[in-house]
Amino acid sequence: MPLPLEGIRVCDFTWVWAGPFCTLQLAHLGAEVIKIESIKRSDTVRRLPSYADNEAGINRAGYFNQYSQGKKSLALDLSRPEAREIALRLVRESDIVAENFAPGVMQRLGLGYDKLREVKPDIIMIALSGYGGTGPLSPFISYGPAQVPMSGLSSLTGFPGGPPTQVGLSYGDPTGGIQGAVAVLAALWRRGHTGEGTFIDESQWEAAIAMLGEGIMDQVMNGRQPPRNGNRDVMMAPSGVFRCAGDDEHWVSIVCGNDEEFRSLCLAMGDPALADDARFRTARARKANEDALEALIAAWTRGRDRWEVTHLLQGMGVAAFPSMSSADLAADPHLNERGIFVELEHPEVGVRRHIGIPYTMSGTPVAVRAPAPCLGQHTDYVLKDILKMSDAEVADLRAKGVLE
Repeated sequence: MPLPLEGIRVCDFTWVWAGPFCTLQLAHLGAEVIKIESIKRSDTVRRLPSYADNEAGINRAGYFNQYSQGKKSLALDLSRPEAREIALRLVRESDIVAENFAPGVMQRLGLGYDKLREVKPDIIMIALSGYGGTGPLSPFISYGPAQVPMSGLSSLTGFPGGPPTQVGLSYGDPTGGIQGAVAVLAALWRRGHTGEGTFIDESQWEAAIAMLGEGIMDQVMNGRQPPRNGNRDVMMAPSGVFRCAGDDEHWVSIVCGNDEEFRSLCLAMGDPALADDARFRTARARKANEDALEALIAAWTRGRDRWEVTHLLQGMGVAAFPSMSSADLAADPHLNERGIFVELEHPEVGVRRHIGIPYTMSGTPVAVRAPAPCLGQHTDYVLKDILKMSDAEVADLRAKGVLE
């Protein structure tokens, strides 16, 4: 069966995380994604650990290899006019162009949207910059970690009375990438109906802000900043993580969404009368006495295995699950049975485990079809098979240092 985006070609100028995460989604769906990169200015994450076997190398970085699965690599030194001409020729043979440089970079290279439309009138182009291509802050520098406090997420994260807190992940990058992929799919649908191309100007800042509807609406509707609440929920109690038997990493999350679930928790704890205690009988009462409630639950979980607690509570209809480490996730039988992990042989680092596609589709066999490419691995394929250049032309470009 054909893949959803089979026959679609992406000319991919993206780097680091947000842009590559966008084009990764398109590769997963069957698009041919050709990453344009240069050994002289390689993707930053090709040079970031962790490396396979702790041996540094531009083809050995797990970060890059995770987010470049299923793509091809064309080595081009875009500082050279001959390379920019090749890029334009590839755009002519493509459907989508993706980039996440600062605004103005593609224009200075002679590869802005207006120029691309000249060679491919129905081209779809997405630019995923930090602040968007317009507005007074558009020239500002942006990094993923800074996008968490920028978005307002840090202001909502932390414990009562404490400072705003980072969340351990650059949410602006993957969030921007996912939303960018959705926008590209919508543009493809539109082109199929109108024949017209589209320019998508995405702000990673705005993409991250879009996750925080509840906090923003509290400010807009009630004129107040939601307080930092630690691990607790605004309405539900209990809602938190509780220490279990074992090492310092053994915790379990327990959340009761209603009185019935709380009654089941009390029964599991061997204290059914606790559900009728005036301090905990209703959601409002449980919130008012949350410290005392959490102390009781923590005393119960402290001597129990986290999976024992999980299976007991889940069997009684209570949402509970261990706090998972990376090692836990890699070994988890449920995740492995569903096939989220893929192991494909990379040309340099051999067979490595990576996270694959987090969904299945009936009627079309979406799958990770290839490992991440080595830098320039598909240069000859692109130039000879797609652009129909001769062996002599390719050899001449390579001799001149254009294909680096």
